[in-house]
This record gives sequence, structure tokens and C-alpha cells, in this order.
Amino acid sequence: MQAVVLPVADRHLDYARRVSGELAGVRLRAEVNDRAESVGKKIRDAEARKVPYMLVVGDREEEAGEVSVRRRGAGNQGAERIADFVERAAQEIEKRAAPLPA
Repeated sequence: MQAVVLPVADRHLDYARRVSGELAGVRLRAEVNDRAESVGKKIRDAEARKVPYMLVVGDREEEAGEVSVRRRGAGNQGAERIADFVERAAQEIEKRAAPLPA
């Protein structure tokens, strides 16, 4: 799993699923944590599972078409447009997957 989308409340589930779909569209492995728990508990769970990216979505993010990005071990990275996050994450993953020089 490369990213988990964490909706703040049940009313954000549709937006969270749309974000997850956009990530899947560029072959990023993502899931939506739709359990009825606090965001803090969802973040702790994702950290324990060693998921690199946690994307928190709430009213503000949905209005702006953004996600609030958290990186495992580095904390909150701030909000950014979905397309910007997808591009940056895809580049990081591609860079890691590149073969080592001989």
C-alpha cells in the first residue's frame, strides 16, 4: 500500500473514494480507511502499517480539490492539489524503482 485516504467524517467518503480512484488511475496503490474512528487513530494505524502517505480529506480539502498530505515519520506536509500530489508521488516511486548504476 502506497497511500491511504483518511476521511474526517462519513460525509467525506465520496470525495475520499474519488481521490483513491485518481491515485489508482496512475497505478498508485491506495485504499480508503472508512472505519468509524477518529482521524488520529486512523493516522496511528497507517503509521503502524508503514504506509508512506496518508491523505486526510475534510470539508476544506473537498472544497479546494486538495488533500492534506502526511508522510510516515515526517508528519504533516500541508495541503496540495490532488494532481500535484499524484505527480510528485509517481516521480518518487519511479526514482526508487530505477535500477542502480553499475
